[in-house]
Amino acid sequence: MSRAGRWSDLLPRLMSAVVMILLGGFAVWVGGVVFDVLIAACCGGMIWELMRMLAPDRSGIALPLGVLSTGAVLAAALMGGLNAVGLLLMPVVLGLAVIGIRRASFAGFAIWVMFAGFAFIWMRSVLGLDWMIWLVAVVVATDVAGYFAGKAIGGPKFWPAVSPKKTWSGTSAGWLAAAGVGLAFATQAPVGYGVVVLSVLVSMASQAGDVAESALKRRCGVKDSSQLIPGHGGLFDRFDGMLGAAVMVLLVLSLWGLPGGAI
Repeated sequence: MSRAGRWSDLLPRLMSAVVMILLGGFAVWVGGVVFDVLIAACCGGMIWELMRMLAPDRSGIALPLGVLSTGAVLAAALMGGLNAVGLLLMPVVLGLAVIGIRRASFAGFAIWVMFAGFAFIWMRSVLGLDWMIWLVAVVVATDVAGYFAGKAIGGPKFWPAVSPKKTWSGTSAGWLAAAGVGLAFATQAPVGYGVVVLSVLVSMASQAGDVAESALKRRCGVKDSSQLIPGHGGLFDRFDGMLGAAVMVLLVLSLWGLPGGAI
């Protein structure tokens, strides 16, 4: 491949990244309906991608199911409680009724996407902006530290059959970086140092989300979940780590509450 060809996607990749950062940053900052609609739309887009990957011959139902998923996430955030669980599972049940093949994969990933979307909205509305910034910082620190440590140190692969580029050095560096983010957060907010442990758990969940999505794409024989984002692939490709992180936060805080009891 020529040098020009190797960098041919750099401009659309950079432009897409700028748009995502500006749009996502604005939505996180203002919260409310803007944030809720953006998260719900992303969840709908990922359900669309999921259906198209797992059952290409049923792609005609992918869009209606994605739209339904968007509405379900918004309704679940509005209703809350046990009603939210039923609403979040509705698109999953309908998808299972029509997909025909790879039903277990669809169920697992669809539940993950739907509850992650609910977790994001819950965090922003209940916990506030600081906790959203912490979550994003943990995931970004995990990715950045993992990338550079993996490149610089190398060593044994984490799971070569599924994600051949990931190393144990990069994985553990991500955990250390996440702990550093948690420590910094604990010194700035009344949350207690239990947030350091929570940060590491969230880092692990973020990495697990990335590995799970890689395994899904390998099983489906696709390079990207879609081509929605120029130069980046699909929504699933960009936000798999955030999905894992959000679900971990929802699970831990639902069971044990916030570190330090702050809310």
